[in-house]
This record gives sequence, C-alpha cells and structure tokens, in this order.
Amino acid sequence: MKYLTWKRLINIVLLRLSFYLSRLTKKVILLGNPYFLSIEPVNFCNLHCPECPVGIGVSPSQKSVMSIDKYEKILEEQKKTLWYLILYFQGEPLLHKQFHELVKFAHVRNIFTHTSSNAQLLTEEVAKELVLSGLDKLIVSIDGTTQDVYETYRVGGKLEKAVEGLKNIVEWKKRLRSKSPQVEVQFIVLKTNEHQLPGIKKMAKKWGANKVVLKTAQLYDYENGHPLMPSPKYSRYVQNTDGTYRLKKKIKNRCWKQWSGAVVTADAKLLPCCFDKKAEHAFGQSDNKSLSEIWRNKKAMMFRQQLLTNRKAVEMCRNCSE
Repeated sequence: MKYLTWKRLINIVLLRLSFYLSRLTKKVILLGNPYFLSIEPVNFCNLHCPECPVGIGVSPSQKSVMSIDKYEKILEEQKKTLWYLILYFQGEPLLHKQFHELVKFAHVRNIFTHTSSNAQLLTEEVAKELVLSGLDKLIVSIDGTTQDVYETYRVGGKLEKAVEGLKNIVEWKKRLRSKSPQVEVQFIVLKTNEHQLPGIKKMAKKWGANKVVLKTAQLYDYENGHPLMPSPKYSRYVQNTDGTYRLKKKIKNRCWKQWSGAVVTADAKLLPCCFDKKAEHAFGQSDNKSLSEIWRNKKAMMFRQQLLTNRKAVEMCRNCSE
C-alpha cells in the first residue's frame, strides 16, 4: 500500500467505474490508464517446459530483449498512474543482463515490482543485486521436491540450483537487513508431482520462503484429457459426461484485466493479457506511439467490445482461469 498515491487511487476508481459502466451498457467506456503492466525483459528461456510455447520453441520466432530506452520511456509515461509492475511474461527474466537496473528504475519511481524466475541463474551476486535493487516480490518456480519429479516439467533444470538460488536471496536479505523481496515458492500442480504437495510446504519453510502458492496448470489440447492433468481438486478442467474436458470456470462476458492493465512483450508489442502467448491480438507496437494511445486505439476497443458481447468466441479466453 505504500506505493498507492492519490493519483493512482483516483485512476483505479476511474478504471473500476468505467468497467462497471461498460458491463451495464454493453458498450466500451474506458477512463484512466493501466494501473498495472507486465513488461517482458526477454522472450527466451534456459529451460524447456512442455506446456510453455517458448520452452518448446513454438513462440516467438525471433529472440528479443527489452531495450533500456524503450522500458524507461514506458515507465516515464505511465509513472503517475502505474502502481504495480510485473517483470516477466514468457521468457526467463534473469537472462536480461541489466535486469536489476530495470527493477531499480521502477523502484525509485515508487512502483511496486514483482518477478518470477526458475532461479537457475540466481547466483549469490545476482541475489545481492536483486535485494539492493528494491525488488518487492520474487516467485521461484519449484514444481517438485526431488530431481526426477522436478525435471518432468522443468526440463533442463536442476532442483538443487533452484533451491540454492532461493537460499541466496534469503541470505542476502538477512545480510542487508531487508524485508524485500517477499519470496514465494510457486508449485504448479501436475499429475506427476501432486503426491509431493505435503513435502513442498515443509521444505519451502525450511528454505526460508515467505509463502507457498499452488498454481493450476494451463494445458493445451486438454479437451480429450492430458497426461499432466492432476486430480479434479487441483485441475482447471472438469470432465463432461461424454468423457471430454472443459474449463471449470464459466466464461462470462467481462474481463477486468482489459480495463486495468496490459502486457508489453520484449519487442514492445502491447498485448491484451498474458494468455495471448503468440501475440495474436496485439494492439500495436510502442515504438513511436505512446502506450496509452495504443491501449485506447480502435483495435483495443474492438477487442474489449468482443469480450462484452461474446467472450467465448476468443480462443485464448476458452482456456483462461481468470
């Protein structure tokens, strides 16, 4: 809450108001600017997770790194109303050689910063830089308590390295007497690791993490079942009477994310949300135009209108947990 200024609060109220009015009238009304952004530092990764388009080499086709100049331009433009900054999308953020500088630039502008990592590159030096940068929240992805289970999803990764990276952050927080970043262990629940749920909570506490978050897996081609699909309790999907599967959550003609924020890819495309993995609904590219202008352009407004009237028609929404 320390990052919430009066201008940012008023902006959020305007966004909420326009969202409810849009739902009521079924016509897009958009007041204010994004209160959160997800900016992708790089669009490539050092692991090969089987349900990740980047991990299996499906998307994107060209490797890109968010340039410092583009990044600073976006934040300078949005800093008065931007409250929450997520520094990841598809790639591994720590592959950006100046990642701690990205965090620091936002931190000194009083913007909450949050990232997620597989922690394979979280050495002592990198951990120290992250703590000093002012990073507020760090998610460390650990999807197994033993190497054989961990690597069934985090293909190419080492559990030992991930744990060591987490411990490096915890140790530097102690040395520098810093309360941040808050460290979360994220455990994507799969059929292959579900039996290790009791163990991850105990181990995360031992490692010094602040919290364990269980995440349901987004699976592609789930309609006829999937080998990674966990038990119904931890699955996003439910079985129909004919044996096929569908999303548990009912898809409603609304989406708060489209009134509150957006995703900026490493090559500066503005996307509606993090489910647009292949940038099929990109609103534009923030090279010459301002982010606010693109967020309000004709394509963006038409996309919001589609969600108000027939969200099921948008393919990526049919696999959305929001």
